[in-house]
Amino acid sequence: MSRVLITAGGSGIGRAMAEGFAAAGHQVWVTDVSAVALADVPEGWRTTAVDATDEAGVKALFAEIADVWGGLDVLCANAGIAGPTALIEDIALEDWRKCVSVNLEGCFLAAKHAAPMMKAARAGSIIVTSSTAGQYGYPNRAPYCSAKWAVIGLMKTLAMELGPFGIRANVICPGAVEGPRMEGVLEREAAAKGMTRDEVYAGYASGTSMGRFVEASDIANLAVFLGSDAARLVSGQVIAVDGHTENPDPKV
Repeated sequence: MSRVLITAGGSGIGRAMAEGFAAAGHQVWVTDVSAVALADVPEGWRTTAVDATDEAGVKALFAEIADVWGGLDVLCANAGIAGPTALIEDIALEDWRKCVSVNLEGCFLAAKHAAPMMKAARAGSIIVTSSTAGQYGYPNRAPYCSAKWAVIGLMKTLAMELGPFGIRANVICPGAVEGPRMEGVLEREAAAKGMTRDEVYAGYASGTSMGRFVEASDIANLAVFLGSDAARLVSGQVIAVDGHTENPDPKV
């Protein structure tokens, strides 16, 4: 039974990951920036409300994990925000910095403080949530795409640094995921492009071979595999769960 930490596990992909690991019999600890998002988690899950970019808070979280669990087997560095949808010249520096900070620095801090306890155990799995935006890029999404490309580079470095200690690192790149967060992206992109929400949705779906969005549970299924012994030699990989993106920006 593994000890699993999922950042931003109160909702969306993170919540699905937590449910997947719990269903597989693992111990689950979830964080979220909002205590409200953690109020309805199942009995038996441990929770901590913490800002993923607050190093003091993250350090305290890992100290508590060490005290309660005595170590950590799997880290799902999942915290992220969509950021602004706008042309590059219309993006405020403050909005850029916030998006990059949560998506990139949040991952960095989680990995930084997980690494020592995993190295001590000479085992562990770090699973980073990127995006197909980190493989292809998308117009009007410069901060998000930049951060999601950057976490892939971070993961590759982690795989090299930590591999000699028996620690694996991989990235999952979700495509368009059904849910409230994607609905916000669709609405903002529709406004930016002068299209309807349904037109943007159809465009995203038509850009994939399978012609559809994915579910958060699809991402969770891969995370559970990557955290398991069945993936003991899978490291340094970037794996998309997107129905195969053919065209990241279909013009419809």
